[in-house]
Amino acid sequence: MKLSKRTTSSLVAIVAATSLLAACSSAKGGDDSSADYPSKDITLVVPYDAGGASDLAARTLAKEMEKSLDVSVIVENRTGGAGSVGLGSLANAKADGYTLGYMPVETVMLGHRGYDTDPEDYDYLGQIVAVPATIAVPADSPYQTLQELIDAATENPDTLSVSNSGAGSIWDAATAALNEATGAALKPVPFDGGAPAVTAAIGGQVDAVVAGVSETAQAHKDGQIRVLAVLADEPADALPDVKTAKDLGIDVSIGGWGLLGAPTGLPEEVVEVLDGAVEAAVASDSYTDVITKAGNIPSWKSAADTQAFVSDEAARFAAILAG
Repeated sequence: MKLSKRTTSSLVAIVAATSLLAACSSAKGGDDSSADYPSKDITLVVPYDAGGASDLAARTLAKEMEKSLDVSVIVENRTGGAGSVGLGSLANAKADGYTLGYMPVETVMLGHRGYDTDPEDYDYLGQIVAVPATIAVPADSPYQTLQELIDAATENPDTLSVSNSGAGSIWDAATAALNEATGAALKPVPFDGGAPAVTAAIGGQVDAVVAGVSETAQAHKDGQIRVLAVLADEPADALPDVKTAKDLGIDVSIGGWGLLGAPTGLPEEVVEVLDGAVEAAVASDSYTDVITKAGNIPSWKSAADTQAFVSDEAARFAAILAG
């Protein structure tokens, strides 16, 4: 059958319109591809340098998630701004499940320190770890105990430097908590992550460091630094010879957490897949062993429970950081 020019033109227009609609749908992440998710490799953004607690948890989780998802989960460290650079890149990524991120406690803190970070810009896919804080000094430090360090920082305000994972970070807040609880005036020095903060202490660039157990435990065992206290309610398995600050008479308990997150607007089918993959990964023996040996605590919450948890934490830190 021979078609008229008008009919042919109409068919061409329909095909073009259909293609345009499909392209728009795909651009918004709302196409049917979510039904067979995942069908390609996934990027997992870590907002800190390699080697720290966040990086360790993310890389261990990624390896385990690959078993459930049957695709590669590739970790990328995007550092700067106390984590705000990596978090910002995640918020601006396409909400299709192929760009995920390790979400630290700073997610709910940085906005109160002037950074353009909003916890409502993300979908949360499960908690994966809890991270106790520690305070340590270089191996050759004259301060043998936490009290000696605090006394020196009280007698000589703003002269004893303490490295941390960045201004506005949880370890910066932990240093402030120590100052508030003791009347000391430890001087915070920001770095792009816990690992470089510990390296600065090892090299004697600072008088002390506040960082997570997984970032200080090995250096403590190797004799490169001396951990003076764990800033938690309970001692850390990775530091059996170190007491808590509370046991030493200083009432400070503060730490971080880590979640898996994504840009807000993920398709429900993708959330369901990732929720299950995170649960399986955190429950695995290999993940549990690595995280526990590092001194951290494997801690899983479902995607739905994590959304509620973040809302509660955002309100808690808004109050803590209001001053």
